[in-house]
Amino acid sequence: MDVGALKRRFGVVGNSPALDRALTVASQVATTDISVLVLGESGTGKEVMPRIVHQFSTRKHGPYVAVNCGAIPEGTIDSELFGHEKGAFTGATDTRKGYFEEANGGTIFLDEVAELPLTTQVRLLRVLESGEFMKVGSSKVQKTDVRVVAATNVDFDEAMSRGRFREDLYYRLSQVPIQLPSLRQRSGDVHLLFRKFTTDFSEQYRMPPLSLDDEAIEILEHYPWPGNIRQLKNVTEQMSILETNRRIDADTLLGYLPETHRSRLPSTTASASSAEGMDEREILYKVLFDMKGDLNDLKQLVLSLMKHGGLQGGEEEAELVQRVFKEEMTPGEAQRALAALPQFAGRSAGNEGDHTEDVDHQPADEVVLSLQDSEKELIRRALDKHRNKRKYAAEELGISERTLYRKIKEYDLK
Repeated sequence: MDVGALKRRFGVVGNSPALDRALTVASQVATTDISVLVLGESGTGKEVMPRIVHQFSTRKHGPYVAVNCGAIPEGTIDSELFGHEKGAFTGATDTRKGYFEEANGGTIFLDEVAELPLTTQVRLLRVLESGEFMKVGSSKVQKTDVRVVAATNVDFDEAMSRGRFREDLYYRLSQVPIQLPSLRQRSGDVHLLFRKFTTDFSEQYRMPPLSLDDEAIEILEHYPWPGNIRQLKNVTEQMSILETNRRIDADTLLGYLPETHRSRLPSTTASASSAEGMDEREILYKVLFDMKGDLNDLKQLVLSLMKHGGLQGGEEEAELVQRVFKEEMTPGEAQRALAALPQFAGRSAGNEGDHTEDVDHQPADEVVLSLQDSEKELIRRALDKHRNKRKYAAEELGISERTLYRKIKEYDLK
């Protein structure tokens, strides 16, 4: 069966080569009875692969049993998988079949298989190698004919190195591994999936579907989607319920995307706890660097005026200015030194306690206002340079798009 037909039959959306490869491997291995291990991050749709394997196998008319190993308490997992005898433990009032016995002649899908305790892993390895198992509380060996498909989002190398997963069981499960790509590896499929989810939701609840403008599509495709397809579906459904305007713009979309995972947007952010603060510091550094350049220009102007007689001052004043240029003292220190010179002593005494001209004692509100004005102008220039393309303006400024959008609103630059 070709990949296109598989997608239509099982509701798979996307044109990613990695996704197509996974579907092809699943259909090819289905005709055999060997074990399959589906690998991929949480929310990538791993549960589709075992259904494909089962439906195209000779066992398709047999039972298909899906088990979430991570959702079963450790104390009862052996009983759930292999069954138990009456009286095997407190509360075992009857003999019970386990999933492996129920799935005899068919396929069993073990999701989150890496969550199995080590004692259960030993039992599972025996079933895979010989088809034999014993119920809890029984000494009688039973046989089962089951095709095993497992899935996990765990890094097996790390799990095995820490002794949390048996290496022999790993190799027995992964006779054929199928790797499902994450959503950030399928950026071209993100908008297709969004359209499918909003269409399905609108049909189910009889409301108009959502649509995205160009900037929103770009953000949608650049967001890393740590929750993958499951997260994208949740975001789509939230917007479908809450937004009265069915045309979604970039600002609206960003309100539904946690900023702690915006690592693939033009500017990277720091850890979740300091992401916003890092954005603020980055743009502040940029502003300060530009202000330093303006100050250097001012210094050159002062030198030029003094050299050509535009400023009345002697060698002492020139030396102080030069020391500022060499960054041997701050402008405030230079002012105080200038006031200490004999020819300025009277002026210093007359203005004792007046620091309004001292750079180091500039009022805080004036400093903040100066920084805000410079920041606003810097953002305006970046937007003008890139013709209001926010993505490229944010990239040049070294901040995230979300921070840029917030600053645009704050300074009313729209």
